[in-house]
Amino acid sequence: MALARMKPQDGVAWVTGASSGIGAAVALELARRGWTVAITARRTDALETVAREAEGLPGRIVAHAGDVTEAQSMLGVVEAIESIHGPIALAFLNAGVASGIEGRPFDVETVENVIAVNLLGVVKSLSAVQRRMIPRGRGQIAVNASLVGYRGLPGAAVYGATKAAAIHLCQSLRFDCEPAGIRLQVVNPGFVDTPMTQGRRFPMPFLMTAADGASRIVDGFERGGFEIAFPRRLAWSMKALRLLPDPVYFTLMSRFAARSR
Repeated sequence: MALARMKPQDGVAWVTGASSGIGAAVALELARRGWTVAITARRTDALETVAREAEGLPGRIVAHAGDVTEAQSMLGVVEAIESIHGPIALAFLNAGVASGIEGRPFDVETVENVIAVNLLGVVKSLSAVQRRMIPRGRGQIAVNASLVGYRGLPGAAVYGATKAAAIHLCQSLRFDCEPAGIRLQVVNPGFVDTPMTQGRRFPMPFLMTAADGASRIVDGFERGGFEIAFPRRLAWSMKALRLLPDPVYFTLMSRFAARSR
């Protein structure tokens, strides 16, 4: 079945987790390419700041505050966007938080919060927009995961687990979305200079700006392939690590972690 790659004339774009970082940068890049972009996060003031940055661009950004951890909030946001601006043609489900923990021992409340945002937040947002796209028989949804989700890395037990789950979720749901006319994509960035990565002390090879990352993500929306992974050198290195036997992998990662301390 040939799936459409959504364009600005097909409707509006919706970006969650868009008050800063990758979400804000992707919203601005979409507006540069002519989209009307509805952005969502909990803080209205931060969203309105991002919206003002789009003034003078071919498209525009409008703020619709909501909490991705609340299913009813996401249903209300989607209903409001579509009633005011028209159908959501493209959704980028980006909201996420970092854990800042290494599992020695786990703080259960922190773990629950990371899962609530990074995984359940995706599910609740995706469910809300799917309800609108399925009757129309068309649409495009992208979920922001991470190269960290490819395999377990030192210091990334909880964050990496949520991103691995997001990748698995998209791989499985693709079989349900395609027959409904919905193009489902997964975005796996490497290290991007955002508030989430700033201040971290571990090595971040091939670190790129949020604007550069956003350009690659939106290029991926337009190409339409299932996975949008970048930077290429880091993505292929991480893919190669998945092929290593466990004893070899754990030895290499243990040495890397020791050198990084």
